[in-house]
Formats: sequence, C-alpha cells, structure tokens
Amino acid sequence: MKVVSQYNALPAMDGDGVNIRRVADFTRTKFDPFLMLDEIKSDDKQDFIGGFPPHPHRGIETFTYIRKGGFEHRDQLGNVKAIRASDVQWMSTGSGVVHSEMPLADANDGLHGFQIWLNMPAKDKMRPAIYRDSSDTHNPEITNSHGATLRALAGDWQFADMDTHISAPVQGLAGQGMVADLMLAPHAQAQLDLSHRQYAGLYLYQGSISSTQQDTQAHFQQGQYLIVDSQGLLSLQAGDDGAGLLVFAGDPIREKIVHMGPFVMNSQAEIEQAIADYQQGRFGEIVSS
Repeated sequence: MKVVSQYNALPAMDGDGVNIRRVADFTRTKFDPFLMLDEIKSDDKQDFIGGFPPHPHRGIETFTYIRKGGFEHRDQLGNVKAIRASDVQWMSTGSGVVHSEMPLADANDGLHGFQIWLNMPAKDKMRPAIYRDSSDTHNPEITNSHGATLRALAGDWQFADMDTHISAPVQGLAGQGMVADLMLAPHAQAQLDLSHRQYAGLYLYQGSISSTQQDTQAHFQQGQYLIVDSQGLLSLQAGDDGAGLLVFAGDPIREKIVHMGPFVMNSQAEIEQAIADYQQGRFGEIVSS
C-alpha cells in the first residue's frame, strides 16, 4: 500500500457545543470528491447533548454513519428518522435543505458517529434534494478468513481475495463515492482493490494498522487519515488491539469551489445567493410534529 499523504484529525466544535475531531480541506480539495470528515466519540453527554439544531445546506452531500448511540433527524422535506448504531443517512442537499440532528433520548451509553461531506458537481448543485437512509434495511457485511469484517455503507464492496460482492442500500453518491467500515480483529489482515476509482482514503478510528510501503513496514494510529494510491493493492494488518477504519473511494470532480459555512458552491456570487435565499425563507423550514 502506497500512502500518498497523511493527516491527523484535529479537535473542533460544531453545532450547539458538540466536541468533534475533524479532517477537512475546502481549498486544495485534496480529498476530492470528499470535503470533510467529522468524528463524534464520547461517553460524556456534555460533549454532544446540544446536538445540531436546525441549519441549512446547499451544494453538498452529507453522509452520516453511527456506530454507537444515535440521532433523530428532521428536515423541511418532512423526514423524521432515528439513525441508530450501524445505520447510515445520506442527503444530497442540492438547492437547499434545512435539517436538525439531535441526540436520541434513549442513547445513554455514549455516542460514536461520523458525518462526511462530499462535493456536488456544478450541474447538480441546484437540483432538488434527495434523502435516503438504511434504518429500515441492513448494511451488509462480509468476513474473510483472516479476521477482517467489511461493512458496506455506500456503494459496492468486496475483499480483493474473495469473489463475494456486497452492495449497500445507499447508492449514487457524488463522484461515484463509496464508503465502508473495515473492522479488524487483533493481527487480522485484509486486502482491498480500489483501482476502479481514482481516489482512495482511510480514516483510522480505532487501534492501529501496519502496511508494507517501499519494502518497509509503516505503522499508523487512531486519528490518522491516509490518502493512498488507489491503483495499488491495499494490504493492511491490525496491531495487538485490532483496528477499525472507514474506507473511502471515489472519482475527483475537479471543479473550483467556494465554501462558506454550510454552503459549498462554485463562485462567490452563488454563495451570496445561497445566503440570501436562506435568509428570505426559500429553503423552507422544519415543521414541528
């Protein structure tokens, strides 16, 4: 596995005082078609109890994955859904979405989840919003003979040395985006072939991994995000405590972007229009039940 570059997730705060760790790039778009990864991981309610009150988006896709605990999602389209452990939710926000994400009242054992942003191509940024989740279905998993389990979250996946394919219920992310959760037992091994996509990345949310790189062993720890060469075979081995990774793949959109808060467009004029549209109520509002 060839690591092109690596980054450390940094502490940040968002929503109503929610403590997160973030990896993002809205300028050089190193993660194209992905823009940002936020991780919430805490057993202390004070780190996340404020949640994410109603706020808008335009021009991006948000992809949420929960490993522990959960959120209740509400939006102006009328969607009200509880997103719990192992669930994913995808919103292709297009011309505009207003939504909220608040911790579930019965989630008493802490919260561990991720929100990932993807850029949308200019031709799609003003299309109607699309909403999908896996709460009524199942994100399929496969396990290899070396102690690794792969859970498909978006797109189609398989281990490089197995014929079995699995398809996530959520398909059609911008930039042919794909997301999976790779769970490794202590010293487990896994191989992935992502050569059908131009971009590949790994975020290590638990434990440690090692991989051979230029005839030497490279070691990586929890909290690191790796951009890897998608055209080479990804060969991974977990450390003594096992490992958990989010795996990303996609095709870069390669368009100029302008970012301001919850809006990602292609020009400053489009950003100003998004702000004006939201302030004038053109995004709609969440109707209380």
